[in-house]
Amino acid sequence: MTPRLPRGPLLRTVLLVLLAALFLSGCGSIKRMFKNSDANEGVPVAQLYDKGHAEMVKGNWSAAVTTYKRLVAQYPYGTYTEQALVETAYAQFKSGSNEDAISTIDRFIRTYPTHRNIPYLYYLRGLVNANRDTVFLQKVWSLDASRRDLSTPLQAYNDFKIVTDRYPNSRYAADARARMAGLRDMFARHELEVALYYLRRGAWVAAADRATDMLQTYPGAANQNDAVAIMAEAYTRLGNKALADDARRVLEKNDPQHPWLRGEWPDTPSHLRRLNPFAGERSALDDR
Repeated sequence: MTPRLPRGPLLRTVLLVLLAALFLSGCGSIKRMFKNSDANEGVPVAQLYDKGHAEMVKGNWSAAVTTYKRLVAQYPYGTYTEQALVETAYAQFKSGSNEDAISTIDRFIRTYPTHRNIPYLYYLRGLVNANRDTVFLQKVWSLDASRRDLSTPLQAYNDFKIVTDRYPNSRYAADARARMAGLRDMFARHELEVALYYLRRGAWVAAADRATDMLQTYPGAANQNDAVAIMAEAYTRLGNKALADDARRVLEKNDPQHPWLRGEWPDTPSHLRRLNPFAGERSALDDR
């Protein structure tokens, strides 16, 4: 005999029991899935920080960031949280996540403007900005950063200047000054690249003006003698013997071995080289 299925209220009760059992079973599976997906949930703050710091020591930057983010989410205030944010910014910088690093640094500066690590955060922001945007091109194609967009290096210079001006006695001030000097040389070289561009196109007045501005804006820059040589070349082409002779005398005094004095500079790339997309960038400054 075939058993009959329950009808009426009994059928509805059986169905409700089955649905409840399936729902509870599903909830348990979902709970276990989320629990397994984040092993850091519910871990005490000190233990979480130690775990993230251990990943930092090993150079596992992404793992450290993940752990610290969980720490900050679970414990939004406190000494561990503050230190975790500082180390998160550094880990993001080391992993190449520069935009995330800037965001973390700015958040920290807004939240803790008088924190003892503020000098370090400005210094770190300078490091991030100095490497942002152009780092891939420089490493892979060996491109000169002075020929790229200088907006982020300018931001880096301002960050380092904050360190030297506001926190001159901090442990980061000396290195910030050295990096500012390197960035100034980059900015000066950029001005010279523009002056050389004008020379190649016969814009003698513009070339002389740009070289003069470079000397006035960045006195003592690494390529200052090249600026004087550009001025000497431009004034010679213009037929202004007095200014050309003045520039020559300055160059003979400061850099008597400069190739311009032998008629060997600037040596611009050939047309064939400029047409070759694989030849790489080359400047007259590369020979100096």
